[in-house]
Amino acid sequence: MTHTEEWSVPVTPDWEEFRACILREGTPERVHHIELFLDWEVRVAIAKRFHLWDDLDPDVWETPLRREVRMQRFLGFDYVRQGIDAIEMPLNRTVTEDTAEIKREGGRNYIDETKGPITTWEEFEAYPWPDLEALTTRALAWYQENLPDDMCVIGGGGSGHFAEMLTWLMGYEALCYALFDQRDLVKAIADRMMEIYTSTMTQILQYDRVKICWGSDDMGFKTGPMIGPDDLREFVLPGHKRMAAMSHAAGRPYILHSCGNLFSIYEDLIEDVEIDGKHSFEDTIEDVRELKPNIGSRIALLGGIDLDFMCRHDEAAIRQRVRETLDICQIGGGYCLGTGNSVANYIPLENYLAMVDEGRRYRG
Repeated sequence: MTHTEEWSVPVTPDWEEFRACILREGTPERVHHIELFLDWEVRVAIAKRFHLWDDLDPDVWETPLRREVRMQRFLGFDYVRQGIDAIEMPLNRTVTEDTAEIKREGGRNYIDETKGPITTWEEFEAYPWPDLEALTTRALAWYQENLPDDMCVIGGGGSGHFAEMLTWLMGYEALCYALFDQRDLVKAIADRMMEIYTSTMTQILQYDRVKICWGSDDMGFKTGPMIGPDDLREFVLPGHKRMAAMSHAAGRPYILHSCGNLFSIYEDLIEDVEIDGKHSFEDTIEDVRELKPNIGSRIALLGGIDLDFMCRHDEAAIRQRVRETLDICQIGGGYCLGTGNSVANYIPLENYLAMVDEGRRYRG
């Protein structure tokens, strides 16, 4: 039995139509899927169930990249997501036990919200900032030569975390104080992140298999942004504006993943930053079915099948939710099916597979 026979409808990747869908160039012939990522535990569970990786040698350096291609094609995705190989930036973390059914070995880790590694000028100067000359793109180079022609690379991963790195490097509590007491230090960190991410984006854009760029930067919570809109405009949005401008100059759309209530800066994101698409939607904040008639005519809306819904409802309800969402959002393009955030290991695997399968079946 081949891998595609596990699905009710086979899908062949088509990165050109996927890109056209994001750019709202008309209703696509089929549903295109998108996810920020699948937790490693979910990938392993799918691979074991469908024998996707059984013949791959774990001792060969490019095996993780071959695994990624197989997983994405199996799920019907048109892309792999890849940035520079790694950026080492030490952070203060805490670890707790993972209680998910598909448990994460070593537990879950969280950023320390009270104090990060940089809260003073002395800590700023002593921090081991990454050597930009030493950053590598081995994975991108491999995809450039080996990725199937019907797939593309979305340039992202490890880049564009302007708001997140402020909260991670300082600690959220310390950042809130610093916005009153040490704005010059906040500005220095923001400037350093601009330098780092400008360098990484420059390297990513050297590869023509990269057809879309994806910034990832959580800026809000349920009722508003993590810091004030004016502070975001001063310290965060200029970074994304630079990333979008670089992407557009190279002929690539720029999409943004950002969690939280961002109503207060949507106009900034659309008109000033000029994002081409927004990812991450939570029903308690904004439902893509309600946003489509509004900002869905101006940017792409990506994902939006709420994670809480995915966890609490059965397969029939999930399939119905997918059909209802596609009925509203598929027309005219500018929508790709996916979860509201990412495929976390606490989502029942059958529920996630049902969502993907219903998207494959949908024909309007």
